[in-house]
Amino acid sequence: MQAPRKAALASWIGSAVEYYDFFIYGAAASLIFPKLFFSSENPQAALMLSFATFGVAYITRPIGAVVLGHVGDKFGRKKVLTFTLLLMGFSTFIIGCLPTYAQAGIWAPAMLVVARLLQGISAAGEQAGANSMTLEHAPAHRRAFFSSFTLSGTQAGLILANLVFLPITALPEDQLLSWGWRVPFFLSALVVAVGFWVRRTLPETPAFESEENKTERAPVVTLFREQWRDVLRVVFAALVSVVSTIGANYVLAYAVREAKIPQATTLLVLISANLVALAAIPLWAILADRIGRRPVFIFGALGSAATVWPMFWAVSSGDVTLMFVFGILLLGVVYSAANGVWPSLYGEMFDTRVRLSGMAIGTQIGFALGGFAPTIAAAIQGTGPTGWHPVAIFVTITSVIAAISAFTARETYRTPLHLLGPRAR
Repeated sequence: MQAPRKAALASWIGSAVEYYDFFIYGAAASLIFPKLFFSSENPQAALMLSFATFGVAYITRPIGAVVLGHVGDKFGRKKVLTFTLLLMGFSTFIIGCLPTYAQAGIWAPAMLVVARLLQGISAAGEQAGANSMTLEHAPAHRRAFFSSFTLSGTQAGLILANLVFLPITALPEDQLLSWGWRVPFFLSALVVAVGFWVRRTLPETPAFESEENKTERAPVVTLFREQWRDVLRVVFAALVSVVSTIGANYVLAYAVREAKIPQATTLLVLISANLVALAAIPLWAILADRIGRRPVFIFGALGSAATVWPMFWAVSSGDVTLMFVFGILLLGVVYSAANGVWPSLYGEMFDTRVRLSGMAIGTQIGFALGGFAPTIAAAIQGTGPTGWHPVAIFVTITSVIAAISAFTARETYRTPLHLLGPRAR
């Protein structure tokens, strides 16, 4: 059991590091970057452009998924995990060094976009590599539980990012906008060093090391020749990620700008929800190991479609207590059912030869809509107390599509690892 536990720990810490970097950008894009990297003449346009820079990382994600998926399936999961960690740390540190719009004009957002694109390439291989690593090391009857540690790590990264921003947002505005916002990005160098130290001794998986998988010359070609339907299933199921980016990024800005709720309060809601998610994700995964992946994922997707409505209502009404209640219910409990189970649900659709490519390409195409969801939400938001209705409808539709896609997948929780993929049919 030592190797499965070590793989789960390495995936947890690595994902926490990667997504600390990724989420501090999301928090900054919601609260700070509109004022620093774009013209102040039109605040709403500046917010939309800032959200767009958050979304551009999802443009390079599919490209990174193809390249890193090939590398991971051809040369090993460990090589991909080391590269993605270092690239994310480098690009995040660079963001902290950038000049502002007042200092460099249009070059400031241009350089911000380049750094963000590098973050997207890194994120494309991180989760798929970590999920493949833990799934292939895990005991046969506990694959959902062990692979869920990757997603618990992402929740920890989000919590850490928001905790770092709490004292930063409490600074006087002139200090916040001059140097304070840079501190979380510079701190990424420390957390990357920790992640690299943990991952450097992680062994390659026995499934990948088998001779059968070393003979595959072009894993991506094999993937689309044999399992293109499963790639499409993952693409549509991954639309459930819209719940996360709307809940963690768009609602943050909406609460502050429209409902006049203090920034610290909204950050505390996110921190509380993700603390609950840290406990909920492995519990949902344990249930998925007992009753199957599909019912748990479908509950999470459809439950999110329903729960997003009272959460938005609580935010728009300015009721902080209900904002905590429904925010925790949506992001901490219900969404965690889908979020904690998708590593095993998606990963078990593919065999070892193409698993990393299949997960990376499918998720990153699906996550692209999730990445641009805050921009879409800002564009379709109406006016007045019911202006959030179009956004809630958008989240509901994408969540229902994800549930339908998962329903069409095979149930694999009792299928041995060597029989997954086309051989499971």
